Amino acid sequence: MIWYPYAQMKTLSPPLKVNGAEGVYLYTERGKLIDSVSSWWSVIHGYNHPALNAAIERQVKNFAHVMLGGLTHEPVEKLSDKLASWLPKDLDYCFFSDSGSVAVEVALKMALQFNVNRGSSRKKILALKNSYHGDTFKAMEVGDDEDYHFAFPNKQGVIHIPTQVEALAEAFEKHGKELSCMIAEPLLQGAGGMKTYGAEFLRSARELCDRYDVLLIFDEVATGFGRTGNRFVSDLVCPDILVLGKALTGGYIGHSVTVANKRVYDGFYGDDDRLALMHGPTFMGNALACSVALESIRLFEEENYLRKISRIERISKEELGGLRDERIKEVRVLGGIACIEVTDGKTLVGFNDFAAERGVFNRPFGTCLYSAVPYIIKDDELRRVLSVMKEWFNRR
Repeated sequence: MIWYPYAQMKTLSPPLKVNGAEGVYLYTERGKLIDSVSSWWSVIHGYNHPALNAAIERQVKNFAHVMLGGLTHEPVEKLSDKLASWLPKDLDYCFFSDSGSVAVEVALKMALQFNVNRGSSRKKILALKNSYHGDTFKAMEVGDDEDYHFAFPNKQGVIHIPTQVEALAEAFEKHGKELSCMIAEPLLQGAGGMKTYGAEFLRSARELCDRYDVLLIFDEVATGFGRTGNRFVSDLVCPDILVLGKALTGGYIGHSVTVANKRVYDGFYGDDDRLALMHGPTFMGNALACSVALESIRLFEEENYLRKISRIERISKEELGGLRDERIKEVRVLGGIACIEVTDGKTLVGFNDFAAERGVFNRPFGTCLYSAVPYIIKDDELRRVLSVMKEWFNRR
């Protein structure tokens, strides 16, 4: 029996069975549905993309996977080189993992051991309220979402603050000399409620991290590859450690990467084996994942995906800008994300079926009804998704 995610199995409605997928469409037992959430925000090029399929096929004829312990291969070398040249400043050192949560764990281990390696006793971590960084243990500690992690309340050594410059300055003044790192989902807090905040907070964080000798980590698992309208938020404010996942492979294979700058990398470099980062996921640097990631990046660059995302943002603002209802707390649009936040999550009960009856797959969570569409979506398909969201509130 399958144990499904984020669900009470006793009351779970039967999941829709997918028999095929192409472009923005899922072919299900309920019919042809637009996937308005890109399979948890990862399928940015749509499904069954011929170029991504071909990349997988070429590599699988050679080999599917070899471990990186004592071995290497061309796809992982090319992807590492590409990321080093593509990412801002000296974010050049790539440690691959098999999921976003694990990549966050790696980033936190890097930050904590970086301080151990240099003889520092700094162990505290600064994180944000309403944050979500994954469901593994250290990722849960730095997260702040009661809905996901209420059974694991241990937050020892983690300080959570709101996304306010004043709170940030106060935290550094009080704890700055004890902090090993600060971690943030930049500009957009995804699973914690699709909450947005300004780049000024991140610029202040960068300045304070430099002043207090604290490493800055950006978790761009959800925000990377254009989702906020920026290629990466790290292009605006550069962290010391960057975490990428989800859209890294265009949603084809679970894979992630933790990218460190030279200062962090040098903190582990030396003759003493105890300085080394002792971590190694079995499927890190998987050859199929690296091959499809390279092709995904090529598509993103050559087909000007930032223009596509700008169009999605413009249409989303046009369609949702005038939406008013006493049940709605706020409407937010940022890049490839549109969110209707309601005051009571009960308002959204039944929307999944309502949307499916109208040709759209959607999965609200908490008090958030949102879209995170594949970037290849056509204007009429996007307007259809947004009209279904509006219709939910306009019906009586």
